[in-house]
Amino acid sequence: MPRDSTDTPPDDASPDEQDHAPRRRREKKKLLAAAVRSLLELHQHRDTARADVQTVARTVGVHERTVWRRLEKARASGSADLPERPRFTITVDIRTKLAYHHGNIKAVHLELLDEADDERDVPSLSTLHRAVKRDLTKGDLAGLRAGIPASRAHDPHLRRPPTCRNEEWEGDHKQVPVLVWADGRLVKPWVTWFCDCHTGMIMGWAVTPHYPHRASILAALRSCILTDEVHGPAGGLPRRIRIDRGKDFLSRAVGEAMGTFSVQVDVLPPYTPHLKGSIENLNRAATSMFFSTLPRYTKSQKLDAKRRVGDKDPALAFEAFVDRFATWVRTRNAEHRMQGYGNLTPLESWLQDDTPLRVPPLQDLHVFLLEEERSTRVIHGHGLRWQNRDYVGAWMTGRTGTPVRIRYQPHHPRTIEVFDAHTDLHLGTAHLADEASEEEIRAVYEARDERVRRLRRDLNEAQRVRRRRFQAVTQAEPARTTGTMTRSQAAAELARTRRSRTKDDGVPAGYMPRRITPGARWAIPQPADTEEENTTP
Repeated sequence: MPRDSTDTPPDDASPDEQDHAPRRRREKKKLLAAAVRSLLELHQHRDTARADVQTVARTVGVHERTVWRRLEKARASGSADLPERPRFTITVDIRTKLAYHHGNIKAVHLELLDEADDERDVPSLSTLHRAVKRDLTKGDLAGLRAGIPASRAHDPHLRRPPTCRNEEWEGDHKQVPVLVWADGRLVKPWVTWFCDCHTGMIMGWAVTPHYPHRASILAALRSCILTDEVHGPAGGLPRRIRIDRGKDFLSRAVGEAMGTFSVQVDVLPPYTPHLKGSIENLNRAATSMFFSTLPRYTKSQKLDAKRRVGDKDPALAFEAFVDRFATWVRTRNAEHRMQGYGNLTPLESWLQDDTPLRVPPLQDLHVFLLEEERSTRVIHGHGLRWQNRDYVGAWMTGRTGTPVRIRYQPHHPRTIEVFDAHTDLHLGTAHLADEASEEEIRAVYEARDERVRRLRRDLNEAQRVRRRRFQAVTQAEPARTTGTMTRSQAAAELARTRRSRTKDDGVPAGYMPRRITPGARWAIPQPADTEEENTTP
């Protein structure tokens, strides 16, 4: 019997129509099964009429005889669904083979052929491809090919329920993929920032031209909390902060600063960026919307294997980069509208929320966002001595002999905060008394760099001498060095090495008594026994 014209597309059909043909056949089978099930229920009350069958055939788009055959099979089996044909399925052993071959289906098929006694028992390569596509999800196949992180990329991630402002913050470090000039060399700066998960507001940030440290986090937290004209209007203390397992985030200074303000710190498991999606989304948005527009973007389009677009453009100075970054943050907070937040800007979302802010006193910020020197110091006539440096301040007048405690910002030794050792009263800020000039500091750094370059050259030369090269082989044989030599050459080399290692006794090499007349300046060793000298031929 000829197949119905709607089952297969005509030969002159477009590629899109041919691609949709299998889907239409599957939909037609589902409709036919539902129609046959309806006819079976109708047959329980009365006999099936030809008009009913014709209506079903016309609706589904199949021949009338197809409906009658399906109806007869359904009456015999008691089910309107056709029994599934036996097919090849993916087993645990095949999943293991896929993992061993990193998802290479062709390699798995070859291994199945090698293991089988009869090749006819092994499915074809196309059958194996269809079985993998049908039985394995995209996440499973990606995990077998590249590992669990690749598999997680195919998992859905639910959004957290809406809360209120300052309920949840997320913080992270981001290395900027842009080269900028800092202290006479090109570096890629780091940004440490925090964002509010409810409003999408960038609460505060800090930029360093090198890898971030405790001072970066303390400075960023300080800018997040302050609500003055420079840092506001967003600010205050959060209820909880989600961070990763970076050692700098888990340092003692940061833990004390957050714990003192009753801020809950949720430390996430390693390699789970999806658990802090707000800050990760901010990192991606900053890269695509701002960093990629700057000169010397390190991930620009490639011109060939080595060159990229704009790699010869002049780089920004560190100060210019920080200024542009601050402008972009203010623009994004005030003008960027987010569809996921009701098409509002982060600043509008923040201002519409009337949740009261929890702002600590300014003196507490001086206390808890700085690291404390545990030992007690005493103010002397030259000021305050700390880490082999002298610090002075106008408020020290009349306070000589007062015991004090010091709080400081790590890696920023120019200023320190001084507190009374007994009352913990903040006395004032002390400044470095004898600070070296920028030229002197740069000269010290250049001397250090020159010493490192000289040592690196020496080490590389020693490694070049030490390195042994081997011959290339085209068949299985032992490894052989490229520097071939004869036995006599090897013996001569060893003899020279031994002679160079012997102790110098002041006599020229090759001296033989009674055969070579020594010079006037030679030191001739005298024999201990004169009788043995007389018996020498």
